[in-house]
Amino acid sequence: MTALLQTSGLTIQFGGLTAVDAFDCAIQPGDLYGIIGPNGAGKTTVFNMLTGVYLPTAGVAHFDGTLINGCSPAQVSALGISRTFQNIRLFDELSVLENAMTGAHQHAKINLFDSLLRTPRHYREEKRQRDRAYELLQFMGLEERAGLPAKQLPYGHRRKLEIARALATEPRLICLDEPAAGMNTGEKAELSALIRRIRDELKVTVLLIEHDMKLVMGICEKIQVLDYGKTIALGTPKEIQSNPKVIEAYLGGE
Repeated sequence: MTALLQTSGLTIQFGGLTAVDAFDCAIQPGDLYGIIGPNGAGKTTVFNMLTGVYLPTAGVAHFDGTLINGCSPAQVSALGISRTFQNIRLFDELSVLENAMTGAHQHAKINLFDSLLRTPRHYREEKRQRDRAYELLQFMGLEERAGLPAKQLPYGHRRKLEIARALATEPRLICLDEPAAGMNTGEKAELSALIRRIRDELKVTVLLIEHDMKLVMGICEKIQVLDYGKTIALGTPKEIQSNPKVIEAYLGGE
């Protein structure tokens, strides 16, 4: 099977520091793939290279056969990669529904004149975006809060809304950057089930960075471990849990 996302030798340096060194991965369509490692291991830096925030110093990344090195975040998103962030980034003054709709704007089927003149096509497109955003809020269990300002949502629901907005871009791959951060035990259990549903029901491939080992080991089918920017292990949860290098670098400190 041809990999949906494949990287070879992906490397980035900041001054004299190598933050990520020769990152190789091959993520297949339908994978639920995890990246773990201690703080400072380079996990989020990998996401930033994959999504156009950082330009790699060396190596290549291909998404569905297309080279994405040098693509802007908007270009990467248009190709079918979306992401969330460690620190939640919502439009607090907009409603929950409006926040979700912002993701759908990427695929708007209108031009500038439609928007300025408020043509029938403009209103049809606005309805399409609103309907799709509401469907995703229903998927997340947030539909009853659709009219609330985003700033009024409790923390766990804000996380869900950010994921809904990312899904509104109609991605083939969603990159979740520590989505369980700050959640309580119950919220983490809901999140685990939600991530599985994103892959199984929406048919979106998932790439996950997470510090919560119970969550990662419970849902990911393949896990890659970074330490000081280098890959030290790759395998199933069972293989990772018993790997001496991983135990020394990360799991042993839990």
